[in-house]
Amino acid sequence: MKDYGFFFIGLTIIFIMAFVKIPYEVSMPGGIIDLGNRVKIDGEGVEIEGSFNMAYVSVAQGSIPHALLSFIIPDWDLDPISDVTYENETIEEANEREKLLLLQSKNFATVAALDAAGINYEIANKVNYVVYIDEKADTGIQVGDNIIKCNGKEILSIDEIPDIIDNEEIGNKVSFTVLRDDKEVETYGIVYEDDNKKLIGISAITIFDLDSDKKVEISSKSSESGPSGGLMMSLMVYNALTNQDLTQGKKIVGTGTISLDGSVGEIGGVKYKVMGAYKAHADVFFVPEGNYEEAIKIKEEKGYDLEIVKVKTLKDAIDYLEGL
Repeated sequence: MKDYGFFFIGLTIIFIMAFVKIPYEVSMPGGIIDLGNRVKIDGEGVEIEGSFNMAYVSVAQGSIPHALLSFIIPDWDLDPISDVTYENETIEEANEREKLLLLQSKNFATVAALDAAGINYEIANKVNYVVYIDEKADTGIQVGDNIIKCNGKEILSIDEIPDIIDNEEIGNKVSFTVLRDDKEVETYGIVYEDDNKKLIGISAITIFDLDSDKKVEISSKSSESGPSGGLMMSLMVYNALTNQDLTQGKKIVGTGTISLDGSVGEIGGVKYKVMGAYKAHADVFFVPEGNYEEAIKIKEEKGYDLEIVKVKTLKDAIDYLEGL
Protein backbone atom coordinates (compact mmCIF):
# COMPACT_ATOMS: atom_id res chain seq x y z
CA MET A 1 0.00 0.00 0.00
CA LYS A 2 2.90 2.32 0.77
CA ASP A 3 4.40 1.74 -2.69
CA TYR A 4 1.02 2.36 -4.34
CA GLY A 5 0.61 5.52 -2.26
CA PHE A 6 3.86 6.98 -3.57
CA PHE A 7 2.81 6.02 -7.09
CA PHE A 8 -0.54 7.81 -6.85
CA ILE A 9 1.02 10.87 -5.21
CA GLY A 10 3.54 11.07 -8.06
CA LEU A 11 0.76 10.59 -10.63
CA THR A 12 -1.27 13.37 -9.02
CA ILE A 13 1.69 15.77 -9.10
CA ILE A 14 2.33 14.98 -12.77
CA PHE A 15 -1.37 15.52 -13.57
CA ILE A 16 -1.44 18.89 -11.79
CA MET A 17 1.73 20.09 -13.53
CA ALA A 18 0.55 18.93 -16.95
CA PHE A 19 -3.10 19.93 -16.95
CA VAL A 20 -3.83 22.52 -14.25
CA LYS A 21 -3.47 26.03 -15.65
CA ILE A 22 -2.33 29.07 -13.67
CA PRO A 23 -3.09 32.74 -14.50
CA TYR A 24 0.46 33.45 -15.62
CA GLU A 25 2.50 33.25 -18.78
CA VAL A 26 6.23 32.92 -19.36
CA SER A 27 7.93 35.05 -22.02
CA MET A 28 11.24 33.84 -23.39
CA PRO A 29 13.63 34.51 -26.29
CA GLY A 30 11.89 33.63 -29.53
CA GLY A 31 13.09 33.17 -33.07
CA ILE A 32 12.43 34.35 -36.60
CA ILE A 33 10.00 33.49 -39.39
CA ASP A 34 11.36 33.56 -42.94
CA LEU A 35 8.84 35.34 -45.17
CA GLY A 36 10.35 33.91 -48.35
CA ASN A 37 7.66 31.24 -48.71
CA ARG A 38 4.90 33.32 -47.11
CA VAL A 39 4.48 36.00 -49.80
CA LYS A 40 3.22 35.39 -53.33
CA ILE A 41 2.59 37.86 -56.12
CA ASP A 42 0.07 36.68 -58.73
CA GLY A 43 0.45 33.19 -57.32
CA GLU A 44 4.22 33.08 -57.70
CA GLY A 45 6.84 32.97 -54.96
CA VAL A 46 9.82 35.31 -54.76
CA GLU A 47 13.47 34.29 -55.10
CA ILE A 48 15.99 36.43 -53.24
CA GLU A 49 19.59 35.83 -52.16
CA GLY A 50 19.09 36.92 -48.56
CA SER A 51 15.91 36.84 -46.49
CA PHE A 52 13.28 38.98 -44.78
CA ASN A 53 12.24 37.66 -41.38
CA MET A 54 9.73 38.51 -38.66
CA ALA A 55 10.96 38.26 -35.07
CA TYR A 56 8.69 36.71 -32.47
CA VAL A 57 8.49 36.07 -28.73
CA SER A 58 8.08 32.53 -27.39
CA VAL A 59 5.28 32.36 -24.82
CA ALA A 60 4.06 29.54 -22.58
CA GLN A 61 0.60 30.24 -21.12
CA GLY A 62 -0.55 28.75 -17.85
CA SER A 63 2.22 26.15 -17.62
CA ILE A 64 3.45 25.23 -14.13
CA PRO A 65 6.76 23.70 -15.36
CA HIS A 66 7.59 26.81 -17.39
CA ALA A 67 6.64 29.03 -14.45
CA LEU A 68 9.04 27.14 -12.16
CA LEU A 69 11.83 27.27 -14.74
CA SER A 70 11.41 31.05 -15.03
CA PHE A 71 12.94 31.35 -11.54
CA ILE A 72 16.04 29.52 -12.76
CA ILE A 73 16.59 30.65 -16.36
CA PRO A 74 17.71 34.33 -16.47
CA ASP A 75 16.08 35.25 -19.81
CA TRP A 76 12.66 33.83 -18.92
CA ASP A 77 10.10 36.14 -17.28
CA LEU A 78 6.93 35.23 -15.45
CA ASP A 79 4.04 37.68 -15.91
CA PRO A 80 0.41 37.63 -14.77
CA ILE A 81 -2.15 37.10 -17.54
CA SER A 82 -3.62 40.49 -16.57
CA ASP A 83 -0.52 42.09 -18.15
CA VAL A 84 -1.48 40.79 -21.60
CA THR A 85 -5.26 41.16 -21.40
CA TYR A 86 -7.46 44.22 -21.17
CA GLU A 87 -9.91 44.72 -18.31
CA ASN A 88 -12.99 42.53 -18.71
CA GLU A 89 -11.17 40.30 -21.23
CA THR A 90 -10.39 36.59 -20.99
CA ILE A 91 -7.19 35.12 -22.38
CA GLU A 92 -9.31 33.41 -25.06
CA GLU A 93 -10.76 36.77 -26.12
CA ALA A 94 -7.27 38.30 -26.10
CA ASN A 95 -6.05 35.51 -28.37
CA GLU A 96 -9.01 36.07 -30.71
CA ARG A 97 -8.24 39.79 -30.77
CA GLU A 98 -4.61 39.11 -31.68
CA LYS A 99 -5.61 36.82 -34.56
CA LEU A 100 -7.90 39.51 -35.97
CA LEU A 101 -5.12 42.08 -35.61
CA LEU A 102 -2.87 39.81 -37.69
CA LEU A 103 -5.46 39.86 -40.49
CA GLN A 104 -5.60 43.65 -40.32
CA SER A 105 -1.79 43.81 -40.29
CA LYS A 106 -1.66 41.84 -43.57
CA ASN A 107 -4.08 44.35 -45.10
CA PHE A 108 -2.09 47.33 -43.89
CA ALA A 109 1.25 45.81 -44.95
CA THR A 110 -0.07 45.19 -48.46
CA VAL A 111 -1.50 48.71 -48.82
CA ALA A 112 1.72 50.32 -47.56
CA ALA A 113 3.80 48.23 -49.99
CA LEU A 114 1.52 48.95 -52.96
CA ASP A 115 1.69 52.67 -52.20
CA ALA A 116 5.48 52.56 -51.88
CA ALA A 117 5.73 50.69 -55.20
CA GLY A 118 3.34 53.11 -56.92
CA ILE A 119 0.78 50.43 -57.81
CA ASN A 120 -2.93 51.35 -57.93
CA TYR A 121 -5.54 49.44 -55.94
CA GLU A 122 -9.07 49.68 -54.58
CA ILE A 123 -10.34 48.62 -51.16
CA ALA A 124 -13.44 46.41 -51.26
CA ASN A 125 -15.59 44.06 -49.13
CA LYS A 126 -14.96 45.67 -45.76
CA VAL A 127 -15.71 43.56 -42.69
CA ASN A 128 -15.96 45.16 -39.22
CA TYR A 129 -14.87 42.77 -36.46
CA VAL A 130 -15.39 43.46 -32.75
CA VAL A 131 -12.10 42.92 -30.90
CA TYR A 132 -12.85 44.20 -27.36
CA ILE A 133 -15.78 44.93 -25.07
CA ASP A 134 -15.28 47.36 -22.18
CA GLU A 135 -16.28 46.32 -18.66
CA LYS A 136 -18.67 49.31 -18.53
CA ALA A 137 -20.55 48.13 -21.61
CA ASP A 138 -24.14 46.89 -21.42
CA THR A 139 -24.38 45.00 -24.69
CA GLY A 140 -25.17 41.69 -26.31
CA ILE A 141 -22.30 42.08 -28.78
CA GLN A 142 -19.48 39.54 -28.54
CA VAL A 143 -15.80 39.57 -29.50
CA GLY A 144 -15.46 38.29 -33.07
CA ASP A 145 -18.88 39.59 -34.20
CA ASN A 146 -18.98 41.16 -37.65
CA ILE A 147 -21.05 44.37 -37.43
CA ILE A 148 -23.38 44.64 -40.43
CA LYS A 149 -25.94 47.25 -39.36
CA CYS A 150 -26.40 49.86 -36.64
CA ASN A 151 -29.92 51.19 -36.03
CA GLY A 152 -30.92 49.63 -39.33
CA LYS A 153 -28.22 51.42 -41.32
CA GLU A 154 -25.69 49.32 -43.23
CA ILE A 155 -22.21 49.93 -41.81
CA LEU A 156 -19.52 50.24 -44.47
CA SER A 157 -16.90 51.76 -42.14
CA ILE A 158 -16.48 51.38 -38.39
CA ASP A 159 -16.05 55.16 -38.24
CA GLU A 160 -19.78 55.56 -38.92
CA ILE A 161 -20.81 54.09 -35.54
CA PRO A 162 -19.57 56.98 -33.30
CA ASP A 163 -21.62 59.42 -35.39
CA ILE A 164 -24.76 57.32 -34.86
CA ILE A 165 -24.13 57.06 -31.10
CA ASP A 166 -23.56 60.83 -30.78
CA ASN A 167 -27.15 61.39 -31.95
CA GLU A 168 -28.55 59.14 -29.20
CA GLU A 169 -29.46 60.03 -25.61
CA ILE A 170 -27.61 58.50 -22.64
CA GLY A 171 -29.34 55.24 -21.73
CA ASN A 172 -30.81 54.65 -25.18
CA LYS A 173 -30.63 51.18 -26.69
CA VAL A 174 -28.86 51.08 -30.06
CA SER A 175 -29.75 48.11 -32.27
CA PHE A 176 -27.10 46.11 -34.10
CA THR A 177 -27.19 43.36 -36.69
CA VAL A 178 -24.07 41.21 -36.52
CA LEU A 179 -22.82 38.12 -38.29
CA ARG A 180 -21.94 35.47 -35.70
CA ASP A 181 -20.99 31.90 -36.64
CA ASP A 182 -22.24 32.59 -40.19
CA LYS A 183 -25.69 33.62 -38.89
CA GLU A 184 -27.25 37.08 -38.65
CA VAL A 185 -28.00 37.98 -35.03
CA GLU A 186 -30.00 40.96 -33.74
CA THR A 187 -28.40 42.48 -30.65
CA TYR A 188 -27.94 45.80 -28.85
CA GLY A 189 -25.70 48.27 -27.05
CA ILE A 190 -26.72 50.79 -24.35
CA VAL A 191 -25.32 54.32 -24.72
CA TYR A 192 -23.34 55.61 -21.71
CA GLU A 193 -21.03 58.55 -21.06
CA ASP A 194 -17.34 58.40 -20.20
CA ASP A 195 -14.92 61.36 -20.29
CA ASN A 196 -17.67 63.49 -21.87
CA LYS A 197 -18.03 61.01 -24.74
CA LYS A 198 -21.04 58.90 -25.69
CA LEU A 199 -20.02 55.26 -25.96
CA ILE A 200 -21.40 51.74 -26.13
CA GLY A 201 -18.07 50.24 -25.00
CA ILE A 202 -16.89 48.22 -27.98
CA SER A 203 -13.75 48.39 -30.11
CA ALA A 204 -13.65 47.07 -33.65
CA ILE A 205 -11.27 46.85 -36.59
CA THR A 206 -11.89 46.67 -40.32
CA ILE A 207 -10.59 43.88 -42.56
CA PHE A 208 -10.90 44.26 -46.33
CA ASP A 209 -10.09 42.87 -49.77
CA LEU A 210 -7.85 44.62 -52.27
CA ASP A 211 -8.48 44.87 -56.01
CA SER A 212 -5.22 45.52 -57.85
CA ASP A 213 -3.28 44.63 -60.99
CA LYS A 214 -1.01 42.67 -58.64
CA LYS A 215 -2.57 39.98 -56.47
CA VAL A 216 -0.72 39.86 -53.17
CA GLU A 217 -1.03 36.86 -50.84
CA ILE A 218 0.50 36.69 -47.36
CA SER A 219 0.09 33.34 -45.61
CA SER A 220 0.46 32.54 -41.92
CA LYS A 221 0.07 29.60 -39.56
CA SER A 222 -2.90 29.13 -37.22
CA SER A 223 -0.57 29.47 -34.22
CA GLU A 224 0.54 32.96 -35.28
CA SER A 225 -1.18 36.18 -34.24
CA GLY A 226 -0.67 39.87 -33.54
CA PRO A 227 0.26 42.92 -35.63
CA SER A 228 3.99 43.16 -34.84
CA GLY A 229 5.11 41.57 -38.11
CA GLY A 230 3.58 44.35 -40.20
CA LEU A 231 6.81 46.15 -41.10
CA MET A 232 8.60 43.01 -42.29
CA MET A 233 5.61 41.74 -44.27
CA SER A 234 5.39 45.13 -45.97
CA LEU A 235 9.12 45.05 -46.82
CA MET A 236 8.85 41.57 -48.30
CA VAL A 237 5.81 42.55 -50.41
CA TYR A 238 7.49 45.75 -51.60
CA ASN A 239 10.64 43.85 -52.53
CA ALA A 240 8.56 41.37 -54.55
CA LEU A 241 6.44 44.03 -56.26
CA THR A 242 9.51 45.94 -57.43
CA ASN A 243 11.34 42.82 -58.71
CA GLN A 244 14.53 43.49 -56.79
CA ASP A 245 16.59 42.08 -53.95
CA LEU A 246 16.98 44.65 -51.21
CA THR A 247 18.58 42.10 -48.88
CA GLN A 248 21.95 42.17 -50.66
CA GLY A 249 22.35 38.57 -49.50
CA LYS A 250 21.86 39.49 -45.83
CA LYS A 251 19.47 38.06 -43.23
CA ILE A 252 17.17 40.99 -42.48
CA VAL A 253 15.09 40.62 -39.30
CA GLY A 254 12.74 43.11 -37.71
CA THR A 255 9.60 43.95 -35.81
CA GLY A 256 7.02 46.72 -35.69
CA THR A 257 3.41 47.34 -36.61
CA ILE A 258 2.56 49.04 -39.90
CA SER A 259 -0.14 51.62 -40.60
CA LEU A 260 -1.94 52.32 -43.86
CA ASP A 261 0.34 55.35 -44.39
CA GLY A 262 3.50 53.28 -43.81
CA SER A 263 4.18 54.46 -40.25
CA VAL A 264 5.94 51.91 -38.02
CA GLY A 265 4.51 51.43 -34.54
CA GLU A 266 5.93 50.32 -31.20
CA ILE A 267 5.60 46.69 -30.08
CA GLY A 268 6.02 44.62 -26.92
CA GLY A 269 8.67 42.06 -26.00
CA VAL A 270 11.47 43.64 -28.01
CA LYS A 271 14.22 42.26 -25.77
CA TYR A 272 13.13 38.67 -26.47
CA LYS A 273 13.03 39.47 -30.19
CA VAL A 274 16.55 40.91 -30.16
CA MET A 275 17.79 37.77 -28.42
CA GLY A 276 15.97 35.57 -30.93
CA ALA A 277 17.34 37.54 -33.88
CA TYR A 278 20.91 37.22 -32.61
CA LYS A 279 20.45 33.49 -31.99
CA ALA A 280 19.27 33.18 -35.61
CA HIS A 281 22.43 34.99 -36.88
CA ALA A 282 20.64 38.09 -38.17
CA ASP A 283 22.72 40.73 -39.95
CA VAL A 284 20.29 43.61 -39.49
CA PHE A 285 17.49 44.13 -36.98
CA PHE A 286 14.85 46.79 -37.72
CA VAL A 287 13.11 48.18 -34.66
CA PRO A 288 10.48 50.93 -34.15
CA GLU A 289 11.80 54.21 -32.80
CA GLY A 290 9.90 53.71 -29.53
CA ASN A 291 11.66 50.39 -28.87
CA TYR A 292 15.14 51.45 -29.98
CA GLU A 293 16.65 52.29 -26.58
CA GLU A 294 15.54 48.98 -25.05
CA ALA A 295 16.91 47.07 -28.06
CA ILE A 296 20.28 48.82 -27.80
CA LYS A 297 20.38 48.16 -24.06
CA ILE A 298 19.93 44.41 -24.58
CA LYS A 299 22.52 44.40 -27.37
CA GLU A 300 25.11 46.09 -25.14
CA GLU A 301 24.33 43.98 -22.07
CA LYS A 302 24.68 40.77 -24.07
CA GLY A 303 27.58 41.97 -26.22
CA TYR A 304 25.76 41.11 -29.45
CA ASP A 305 27.38 41.78 -32.82
CA LEU A 306 24.10 42.88 -34.41
CA GLU A 307 23.26 45.96 -36.47
CA ILE A 308 20.15 47.52 -34.90
CA VAL A 309 18.39 50.12 -37.06
CA LYS A 310 15.50 52.28 -35.83
CA VAL A 311 12.78 53.18 -38.31
CA LYS A 312 9.76 55.48 -38.19
CA THR A 313 8.33 54.49 -41.57
CA LEU A 314 8.50 51.80 -44.23
CA LYS A 315 10.41 54.27 -46.38
CA ASP A 316 13.12 54.53 -43.69
CA ALA A 317 13.67 50.78 -43.92
CA ILE A 318 13.69 50.81 -47.73
CA ASP A 319 16.17 53.71 -47.82
CA TYR A 320 18.48 51.90 -45.42
CA LEU A 321 18.44 48.70 -47.47
CA GLU A 322 18.99 50.57 -50.73
CA GLY A 323 22.07 52.12 -49.14
CA LEU A 324 23.66 48.78 -48.20
